[in-house]
Amino acid sequence: MVEETVLSLSYGRIVIKPPEKLTGLVPASFETYQVMKPGDIVIRTTNLQNDWTSLRVGLVKDPGIITSAYAGLQPTERYSPEFLYYLLHSYDTKKVFYGMGSGLRQNIGFDDFKWLPFICPSRPEQDAIVAYLDGMLEAIDRYLRVKEREIALMEERKRALIHRAVTRGLDANPQLQPSGRIWPDFIPHHWRIAPLYARYDVQLGKMLDAKKISGLHLQPYLRNTDVQWDSINVIDLPQMDFRPDEWLRYRLQTGDILVCEGGQPGRAAIWRGDLGPCFYQKALHRLRPRTSDDVPGFFFYVLFSAVSEEVFAMGTEKATISHLTGQQLRRFRFPFPPESEQREIVDFLDAEVEKIDTTIARARRQIERMQEYRSALIAEAVTGKIDVNAAS
Repeated sequence: MVEETVLSLSYGRIVIKPPEKLTGLVPASFETYQVMKPGDIVIRTTNLQNDWTSLRVGLVKDPGIITSAYAGLQPTERYSPEFLYYLLHSYDTKKVFYGMGSGLRQNIGFDDFKWLPFICPSRPEQDAIVAYLDGMLEAIDRYLRVKEREIALMEERKRALIHRAVTRGLDANPQLQPSGRIWPDFIPHHWRIAPLYARYDVQLGKMLDAKKISGLHLQPYLRNTDVQWDSINVIDLPQMDFRPDEWLRYRLQTGDILVCEGGQPGRAAIWRGDLGPCFYQKALHRLRPRTSDDVPGFFFYVLFSAVSEEVFAMGTEKATISHLTGQQLRRFRFPFPPESEQREIVDFLDAEVEKIDTTIARARRQIERMQEYRSALIAEAVTGKIDVNAAS
């Protein structure tokens, strides 16, 4: 117990875990943790079977303690800690460790790890490689931060654009009236606030019961994870029995809105009839307009704004909002303009949101390509494929 600072490996970085995070799945005592010093290297050697995406290697910069479930390495004088970290990081991104594991969860111990071959240039060469990579990666990371900020600004613009359209309409200076609600506080004078049940039929999906699957009426169905914002996965869907007498209740129709009960409560997408017939599980609410006076595309944007504004958590502890029940959803009151205005708003938002999403997608592709270049640069530098002295 000579150290009290608790460290954590997060996305390839060793960070100090703040005291408020030391709750939940933490040990009653940290006596079994290992002490780490600046220059040490941590490798998460567990659960290789189920996690192929995390970065498993981190360089310690602050003294502290970390779980003994991880491998802690102290480089000898022969190695620059920074060079060894870059080398192990390149092994990590090349997925070298994943062929070394054993057991059900593919864990590796130091006995598996200690014979791993290492490139060993002279110490001056290591220091030159580290200096070269530090400079190059600083410029790359600066570029990535600019792109991530660009994406954040575009996403904020998208949220603001949708919020204004579904709560104020498209007029520059609409005549407003109090809504009587926390959200939205005001609406155009000719709009109406109504409970959802008055405008949409809300139906929760069928509960999955493996014991009752006979195989006689198998049909594909959607799960919560299949429904993302304005996107529905229809590939490799699971199946369960939906008897003919259940089709009217659980079969999707083009234009239905699917709303997630949990995960991100309120996340929604419109069913476009990409697969038929198709059904839905209990983790999803199906919304269907009661009349032609309501346009599903408009209400999709209303839900997007409501979730962005954390509307479903208002008046309660936000941390406890893990499910959006059918009763809550049916009784929640939303703004509804006339049908013709709903269509105008949808046409406007579809065009503007597509432009924003295209810009965001382009920035994300640029980030992905730069991250690939970053990993390749490290691998080539630590394996001698780049003459860092000439490159400098």
